[in-house]
Amino acid sequence: MSLRLNTRFRSRSLALLLPVAALVGLSAGPAQAAGTTATYTKASDWGSGFEGRWTVKNTGTTAISSWTVEWDFPSGTSVTSAWDADVTGSGNHWTAKNKSYNGSLAPGAGVSFGFNGAGSGAPANCRLNGASCDGGTTTPGDNPPSAPGTPTASALTSTSLTLHWTAATDDNGVKNYDVYRGSTKITTVTGTTANDSGLTAGTSYTYSVRARDTADQVGPASAALTVSTTGGGGGDPGPGGKVKLGYFTDWGIYQRNYQVKNLVTSGSAARITHINYAFGNVTGGKCAIGDAYADYQKTYDASSSVDGTADTWDQPVAGNINQLRELKKKYPGLKVIWSFGGWTWSGGFAQAAQNPAAFAQSCYDLVEDPRWADVFDGIDVDWEYPNACGLSCDTSGAAAFKNVMAALRAKFGSSNLVTAAVSADGSSGGKIDAADYAGAAQYADWFNVMTYDFFGAWDAQGPTAPHSPLTSYTGIPHDGFNTADAIAKYRAKGVPAAKLLIGIGLYGRGWTGVTQAAPGGTATGPAPGTYEQGIEDYKVLKNSCPATGTVAGTAYAKCGSNWWSYDTPATIAGKMSWAKAQGLGGAFFWEFSGDTSNGELVNAISSGIG
Repeated sequence: MSLRLNTRFRSRSLALLLPVAALVGLSAGPAQAAGTTATYTKASDWGSGFEGRWTVKNTGTTAISSWTVEWDFPSGTSVTSAWDADVTGSGNHWTAKNKSYNGSLAPGAGVSFGFNGAGSGAPANCRLNGASCDGGTTTPGDNPPSAPGTPTASALTSTSLTLHWTAATDDNGVKNYDVYRGSTKITTVTGTTANDSGLTAGTSYTYSVRARDTADQVGPASAALTVSTTGGGGGDPGPGGKVKLGYFTDWGIYQRNYQVKNLVTSGSAARITHINYAFGNVTGGKCAIGDAYADYQKTYDASSSVDGTADTWDQPVAGNINQLRELKKKYPGLKVIWSFGGWTWSGGFAQAAQNPAAFAQSCYDLVEDPRWADVFDGIDVDWEYPNACGLSCDTSGAAAFKNVMAALRAKFGSSNLVTAAVSADGSSGGKIDAADYAGAAQYADWFNVMTYDFFGAWDAQGPTAPHSPLTSYTGIPHDGFNTADAIAKYRAKGVPAAKLLIGIGLYGRGWTGVTQAAPGGTATGPAPGTYEQGIEDYKVLKNSCPATGTVAGTAYAKCGSNWWSYDTPATIAGKMSWAKAQGLGGAFFWEFSGDTSNGELVNAISSGIG
């Protein structure tokens, strides 16, 4: 897992559309002849900002050649970027006009455009081509119903559930409720409960409800509920349905003195579903042992062993691998994945990509070696970066990553996990654009999106910036360098949200020679760190340099002339709420040893993602 994102990217922003979570129909102004409608979607909301979408539909019998949608936002809410429409603002009033390629709509056709917004307000006074956005006539003084209460779920099984919500209100009475799974209406009911069946085990679903009054006016959507069905196979993370994964590094047993047993004493092992063991090497077109002594040769005495029994000098497998075996016996539901590559050893993937089948065979032979086949549940590929630059530049081509993942899946089969750590470069023309991640995703159980290390003291003079921003913010040094843009880009390319995991770094990045408390200040170089300049564990920073502010969903701190950014339990809670609203498959973190002795960040991740 890389602790650094390559620093040279294009700075042109590319905003990307996220899937719909709920629909809100807005109407205002004089009535128009039925025939065109505009409905609004808030796809996600992370507190300081949101992603919205308008859908224009021609419900009439004649074609239209252009469209213009207008609406008002309350003070403090604005559009920051948009796609598939030209959006302009004047004060609190916003106008969106069609692009040259999407203005004409035949009868029954529709088109959508989206935007990223700042603030938390909702649009009002919607007008489409100068008339009402509801496409029909409304009675003066007859208001649409309110939003129902947030749904809750009961009777949850692997294939079905029951939804409940509190009633909406309306001046003339509520007639019924439309229930949505994602953006699809699944049923209309007259009461405040509904059943949904035919679902897939171990899968996350998002639900919302809209009320309809006796005049057939539809009110705003309820807040969304995201819930996971039980069951599932392979890498099923359990009834909660979310992957909770941490990286354990083989070298952490040395200077850091972080052993597998620490996962038990900290409580972290009980809070996670998966461990990625890092790293195996990639060399000569093959998977190879990374550190034989740490992996299977080092012996542990009783006090440092997971099961309290000392290793013997002649046992065939000792080291971390045997300790992980003991850990799995203690926590039978825990799965361990062997991760190969990383920042230092990614150069070997170029040769591996020349013969993916041979590479996959070598990896299978190593991971499924009879000495430890019971320990590992699959393989993780940490290629930094396919057809792009990391420590070195790869020129394997856009299809290479997909081909490697396809070969691994073919060899490891459906009974093993096949995952990958992937770039979080959401910039236009950046790393995500360099390889066929959507094609590779069909062979992966999930992608660990490395949503950290966006900024750091490799830019020695600054500007200071948070290394793991959830969203963009005014003054961010590079467009697209944030979690929301990265996730949006993967989803727009066709990677399912359920196959994307948000990443958290259990450490901070910092500069020295800083005089400005807020982000954007100049610096003279990297701040001093325990093991490396410019980086420090959370367990140290929480006491030595407590957070003094937040920006873009993460924390920062200025202590003397040093400036640090890192995540805290509070900012992690916000990120996990955002990830759940997006329907992501879970969360992962780099890496265990950066946490406190009682695992407070791992606890925040586990409890927050649900």
